[in-house]
Amino acid sequence: MAIPVETFFLDPDAQGTLQAQVQQMMAEAILSGRVRRGDKLPSTRKLAEHLGVSRITVTLAYTELQANDYLESKGRSGFYVSQNAPEPPAFPPPGRTPKSGEDRIDWARAIGQSFSGGVTPEKPQDWKNYPFPFTYGQPDESLFDHNSWRLCALKALGQRDQAPVIRDWYDHDDPELTGFIARHILPRRGIRAAQSEILVTLGAQNALWLAAQVLLTQRRTAAFEDPCYYALRDILTQSRCHLAPVPVDADGLPPELLPENTDVIFTTPSHQCPTTSTMPLARRKALLARARELDALIVEDDYEFEMSFLKPPSPALKSLDHEGRVIYVGSFSKSLFPGLRLGYLVGARAFIQEARALRLTMLRHPPGLIQRATGYFLSLGHYDAMVRRMGATFQTRREIMDQAISSHGLEIAGRGVFGGSSFWMRAPASVDTTILAENLKTAGVLIEPGAPFFSPATPPQNYFRLAYSSIPAERIAEGVKKIAEGIDDLITQANSRPGSTDCNLPRPRQQ
Repeated sequence: MAIPVETFFLDPDAQGTLQAQVQQMMAEAILSGRVRRGDKLPSTRKLAEHLGVSRITVTLAYTELQANDYLESKGRSGFYVSQNAPEPPAFPPPGRTPKSGEDRIDWARAIGQSFSGGVTPEKPQDWKNYPFPFTYGQPDESLFDHNSWRLCALKALGQRDQAPVIRDWYDHDDPELTGFIARHILPRRGIRAAQSEILVTLGAQNALWLAAQVLLTQRRTAAFEDPCYYALRDILTQSRCHLAPVPVDADGLPPELLPENTDVIFTTPSHQCPTTSTMPLARRKALLARARELDALIVEDDYEFEMSFLKPPSPALKSLDHEGRVIYVGSFSKSLFPGLRLGYLVGARAFIQEARALRLTMLRHPPGLIQRATGYFLSLGHYDAMVRRMGATFQTRREIMDQAISSHGLEIAGRGVFGGSSFWMRAPASVDTTILAENLKTAGVLIEPGAPFFSPATPPQNYFRLAYSSIPAERIAEGVKKIAEGIDDLITQANSRPGSTDCNLPRPRQQ
């Protein structure tokens, strides 16, 4: 199929003959990558009509480009971009001055509000190319039920579902999906909610953003865990509210440390991020009581509750709430696949009404096709089967990693009581895990430094996260060994520095 003629335009300020202008236009298209090797070009007749020039002008331009090995002719089929097209001279990007090739806009002054500069770290996009990817949040494709998902997507594309898939739901969601969430997902967490109290979001992060935008102002205070999910801290910072980080302990967020002026509390009680600790029932009740004293709301992020393969998870904090004080955030990104970007908010009707109105102004609703396909995947039992399969695999990997960590004397700072997909690790105080992570890349190992999870004032540098969601079981032991060797190398380097107070101190062994 030929490239559409509408992609080609002559520069009204171009110099030279029409034939030369057509040649330059086509050469720039090829050399900029807009038209690729092997692509079929428009016929000389169609391109001439589109550009408003004679056909012989286009024919001569094509012939000249063919002579220079930009194009090749294939019999009666037409002209194609040559496989030997030469490398380009540098053309200035469209819209910029040919002399400088740079913007003339002072973007530092033009940008009204900056959203960059947060602490969210860069993660390698080529993580699959590393033999030891202890990477959190990435899927193991061998565990994904692709055939069932494909069948559900095809079912959603069928004639029966044409209307709900292609229609504009305005500010509403697919009732097939919200109905399943209300009847099957939430009751597993001890939550009862009507469909009108559920809002589908583009993942948990979008849900947290909506909650922050609706609940917070520049005069209100948000309390959150320290360490915490770094994207949440960026969201709260961008809301311009007052920030109140609260240090967590082995049981999660201590209610007694919440400031008196707290308006909204953000917490991960079932699976604290990133320490993986679980908040006991007594503390959950104390947190609700403290929120009542403060007249504060609670936003509960209940991520990874599906990965409870060691023992049943504790009921959600919202299941203990009898005042409508807790707003619940759920997601299918960890349990189904992260590229789905589908989550949900559960809360009082008044809150959901405002969150729904905000979502409407931003994206109206998540795509109908994705909602309907996900609804089928859930209701036909594929989701539960996949979660059970993932749980069994994760349990095996966890046991192997736990044993490898112990045998190499590494220290676990936090492990999920019910399961999960990662360990929260602590290296010796002299080890900077950001440097460790860079060093380990050369050995094919990916770890996640822990500093971005902490408040940026004085973050400890010796924590890191090891996930087992995307690394094959047979590679775990060797990968952990390389991590231990990397830590030992950094300790040796630290001890060799003049004036080191840690000289000849061995790496502490895990108890």
